[in-house]
Amino acid sequence: MADHSGHRQRMKEEFLIRGLEGWPDHRILELLLFYAIPQKDVNDLAHDLVDRFDSLAGVLDASVDELLKTPKVGKNTAVLLKLINALGQRYQEQREALDPIVRGPEDAAKLLASRFYGARNEMVYILAMDVKHKALGVRKVSEGSIHAADISIRRIVDEAVGLRAAALYLAHNHISNLAFPSAEDWQTTDIIRNALAPLGLDVVDHLIFVDGDVVSLKQTEWQEGRPVYNLIQYR
Repeated sequence: MADHSGHRQRMKEEFLIRGLEGWPDHRILELLLFYAIPQKDVNDLAHDLVDRFDSLAGVLDASVDELLKTPKVGKNTAVLLKLINALGQRYQEQREALDPIVRGPEDAAKLLASRFYGARNEMVYILAMDVKHKALGVRKVSEGSIHAADISIRRIVDEAVGLRAAALYLAHNHISNLAFPSAEDWQTTDIIRNALAPLGLDVVDHLIFVDGDVVSLKQTEWQEGRPVYNLIQYR
């Protein structure tokens, strides 16, 4: 037990002094697992999880059901691993110190980005603003399958009206590795914009997020009938 305890203590001290720079995924995960499984060697389990889910990110993105199918993973471990993404999202939300005026898609992306942190399903949010484009709030209006989200115009209207909004940004994420809008994204944007306009709600733009990349439909340029996308720099 002395050697086992000494190993844990050495890892903790190393982290406090040097951080995680240069650590492989399984070692980072081992340090994290110390707090879910305090009395056992967790090195093998850390390796098993990384092998099963390909990376540390894959482990943290795995569902509770998927985690529990891994031998030696109990509920405490699953809860701790799922807490990391939720904690990171809360941290990012509270660290965002933005001007309340949304001057463009870069400002909007800063307010919306944390909502898609660690997302496994396609989700749709609105960023509601007043007539001067002061941010009033962010609301989830839909969460779909891994393939698509069914956007409810009624839900968008209810949330926007509840916040006394005059304008809004639409935002959703792609589960694929590409933030480029699909034909369906363009069509959906037009449908929602046309439905909200008679109600005095202006859809300013539609942002699409994928793993830190963001594309604005409004800023997309067309050349020879083809869209040319520019990734938004919002950090």
